[in-house]
Amino acid sequence: MYNILTLNKIAACGLEQLDNTKYSITDDAAAKDIDGIILRSFSMHDMELPENLKAVARAGAGTNNIPIDKCTQKGIVVFNTPGANANAVKELVLAGLFLSSRDIVGGIKWVSGLTGDDVAKQVEKGKSNFAGCEVQGKTLGVIGLGAIGIQVANAARHLGMDVIGYDPYLSVDAAWRLSSHIIKAKDVSEIYKNADYITIHVPLTPDTKYMINADSISQMKDGVKILNFARGELVNNDDIKKALAAKKVSCYVVDFPNAEVVNQEGVIAIPHLGASTEESEDNCAVMAAQEIADFLEKGDILNSVNLPDCSLQMNGNGRITVIHKNVPNMIAQFTKMFSDIGLNICDLINKSKKDVAYTIINTDDVITNDLVDKLNAIDEVIKVRVIK
Repeated sequence: MYNILTLNKIAACGLEQLDNTKYSITDDAAAKDIDGIILRSFSMHDMELPENLKAVARAGAGTNNIPIDKCTQKGIVVFNTPGANANAVKELVLAGLFLSSRDIVGGIKWVSGLTGDDVAKQVEKGKSNFAGCEVQGKTLGVIGLGAIGIQVANAARHLGMDVIGYDPYLSVDAAWRLSSHIIKAKDVSEIYKNADYITIHVPLTPDTKYMINADSISQMKDGVKILNFARGELVNNDDIKKALAAKKVSCYVVDFPNAEVVNQEGVIAIPHLGASTEESEDNCAVMAAQEIADFLEKGDILNSVNLPDCSLQMNGNGRITVIHKNVPNMIAQFTKMFSDIGLNICDLINKSKKDVAYTIINTDDVITNDLVDKLNAIDEVIKVRVIK
């Protein structure tokens, strides 16, 4: 029986993916012998990680609420659910395009304060104060062509926009899904110089933090509109406020409000609604549960942020998985230990991701405690699991 802890409310359709004859699910953070955690926005940074914890699945794309480095050191696989909420975020980005083009928010606020019997006349007299522009024929720059960025780019093209996309790490699979009408920039500066609207869809890393700053804004067209539905820290708040005051940026739409940007002229702050749809929450929950189940039951990894994707068809009488440092001679040591004990390897796969590697070994024989002890004794080995 595997014990699963939920740290947020997880959609029932997701938890239903976990066979109740194999899984016990609890929301009691004090529960013991936890094998897996499924969560959404709960911050784990101050949490003591359960000793038996093997996997954490984030029902969403961002994982900044999870201590990834600490998990990696302990051999805990961290999953996310890329693409599960892409359509929900895409739709809100499109709403952001329209909100930044037409002063819909200001108009609604103004109308809500009208009184008297002549509201209709007041509307006709004052509506010109909220005029805007159309998106058709304008240029949209999409920074980051992952699951969300591609959908935004393709949808904007269907709205009649010219679209420039930039992603130095564009995968072959993603390239196939990107409309042939999207111009692929070789450098992000092409977007800064040519786009009327810029939308950001990259993960928050040390390299991308504050990528929208005084320098990048200075390269942009006057009156540019910037949309941020990825992470608040991608944009330097002080620099964006100065750019708004100078009218260099005409509107900043952000889905991550904080004290620095709320109630600022030119800022449309949305209360982190990007993935807040019933469909998105269901999709994320289902994917997270399936990832946890595949790893706990078979040792297969898909959509991990700290370990490589790695899977192997079940075969033989036993399976052993090893999380280890990505250094030379590890596989040779593993296979020699099998040979020395007289166990036959029928299948083996090894994958790496930066400094960490993962090996799955199927054997025709019964895995002994002696073999597990020998593998654990290797300095570069982080965690060994036996899956029968």
